[in-house]
This record gives sequence, C-alpha cells and structure tokens, in this order.
Amino acid sequence: MLNLRLSGTIKRVSVMMSLQHSTAPLRRHHEKECLNAIHELAREDERVVFIGSDLGAGTLEPMRREMPERFFMEGISEQHIIGMAAGLAMEGYIPYVNTIATFLTRRCFEQIAVDLCMHNLPVRLIGNGGGMVYAPLGPTHTATEDIALMRILPEMTVVAPCDADEIKRLMPQTLEWPGPLYIRLAKGGDEVVSNPQMDCTIGEAVLMRDPGEVLFISTGIMTQRALQASELLAEQGIEAGVLHCHTIMPLESARLHSLASRVKLMVTLDEHILAGGFGSAILELLSDRLQPHPPVLRIGLPKRNRGGYGSQDHQLTAAGLDALTISQRVIQQMNKGALL
Repeated sequence: MLNLRLSGTIKRVSVMMSLQHSTAPLRRHHEKECLNAIHELAREDERVVFIGSDLGAGTLEPMRREMPERFFMEGISEQHIIGMAAGLAMEGYIPYVNTIATFLTRRCFEQIAVDLCMHNLPVRLIGNGGGMVYAPLGPTHTATEDIALMRILPEMTVVAPCDADEIKRLMPQTLEWPGPLYIRLAKGGDEVVSNPQMDCTIGEAVLMRDPGEVLFISTGIMTQRALQASELLAEQGIEAGVLHCHTIMPLESARLHSLASRVKLMVTLDEHILAGGFGSAILELLSDRLQPHPPVLRIGLPKRNRGGYGSQDHQLTAAGLDALTISQRVIQQMNKGALL
C-alpha cells in the first residue's frame, strides 16, 4: 500500500508543479511590506523610530528623507543597537530594530535578555531572513536557532508571518503591543496564501484548511509547504488540515487542543532545527495539559551544522522540507502507526 501511494504521488507532483507555474501565484516581498509599514506607523505616532545595522543603501529612504531625526543607520554593531533601542524605549520611544536574523539573535542574545526582556521594553526586533533565506551566503548567515533562542526569553513575543500580506496586517498591532517582540521575516517573494478574510491577530492561530485524519501545524513560509503537501495527500485520499500559527509565543492553546481531539496525526513543520523550535513549542503545549493527544510527527532541520551554499529552496529540499517529501513522511508515519 505504501509503495503504491508514494509512486502515485511522485507521478503527480510534476503535474502539480506545472499547474503552479501556469497559474502564476501572487508573490510579494516580506521585508519591503514590513519596512513600509514602519514608515506608516511613524507617520501616525511620533514615538516610532527605526534603527538599522549596516543595511543596504536606500533602505527605507523615504522615511530617512521625511523624518531623519527618527531614522538611524548604525554600522556593523548589533549589540550596540540593542542597547541604543533600550535607551530610547526607556525615554518613551518605540524602536523598530532591523538587521539579519542570525546576527540579531545569536550575536545580541545577552543584550536582548538583559537590556530588553529584563525591563520588558517595547522594542520590536525585525529579523531579516529567518531560517534558510541567506543560504547563498553560507551557514554563518542562516538563522536556524532563532525561534528557540527568542521564545525562551521572559516577556518576549515571537511572530513569523507566512507572507507579505500577513505581515502588513500584523504590523499595526505591534505599535501598542506590550513588551519586546521578535518578528521573523522570510524576506523573499514567497507566494501569498493568506487573505484579508482570515483573522490576523497576534496570539491567535489561523485555520487555513479543515483537518480530516491529519493536521499540519506550521509557521512562517512552512505554511505554504503545508498547503502544498495537503493537496498531494488529498490526491491519495488523505484529508489534511493546516493550522497556521503566525504567533509562536504565545501559542493559542484552545484552538490547538480542540483540533487535536479531531485528528489521528499531527505534523509540525519547522524551518529551524528540531531542538527547541516550533515543533518543540507545540509538544510542550500539548503535554502541559496532561491529557492524551494524537501522535505528533515533527519535521524540520536536523540538529547539526549545515555546510554548503545554495538557494533557500535547494537547502530546504535537501533537508526534506519540500511538499513532496513532507507528504511521503506523513504517509509513512500513518502506515507505521496503522492509521490508514
């Protein structure tokens, strides 16, 4: 049964890919929408300031020209800009700090923990290129531990929108959000899968597809892959739902527990190492309730230093985080557990 299901999936994946190309899915740029939203918030509220760390020439140029007194482009000095943001926040400002995710989280961990979280300051940390976005620059630039690092910090809120439209809807909520907030940006022109009719509130998950036997639980751009994998599984007669969690910390527990009671298998998807990532957060939430729940299959990056260079898609496929491999893993797990 398993071999037949996998063979059928492999034959049909090329058809699905050609359909995707022929329909030309809408794509927008995460980072551009996020930065434009900061400019708009700054127009509405004089407390908003922008701080960048050696970003590209022309970054937020309209804001720099319009309000230079609230635009700061510092050098390669990430620890410094966290302290700078903390000082401004203590003076009543709402700083939005923007730099590459791996530098923002690894290099500045102590400053974020002590300067921001210890004082519960309203600083918004915008991590460009969460996950494997910067894979062309090698492993020093891939942020594959950032969710684990940020979600363990007291007072820290962590969000990872799935597309540019969703970050645009989330940004106005960041203005009055209490305490520090980490925004994990995918940056690239990923397919837009959210829509204005879907509820988009920090702290609340979004059910993008009703579950049957299986429920995918995803965050960031893994939601696109969850939706693609659910389509492949549907061709095999397996109905898989998709719960998109743009907010990783805090997770919405009520929705998750309710859906868990309806399915045979839950599958978490992580553009992150499995240890301490999004899947770990889901398991913690389920186990804390001390009630039975379905098996949970965690799919993510292995806990090892990743070498080599390549595109984000290339690295994700190599790690088994493409839609086809995800659907195969689900079928294997269901056969293994005699759930089919």
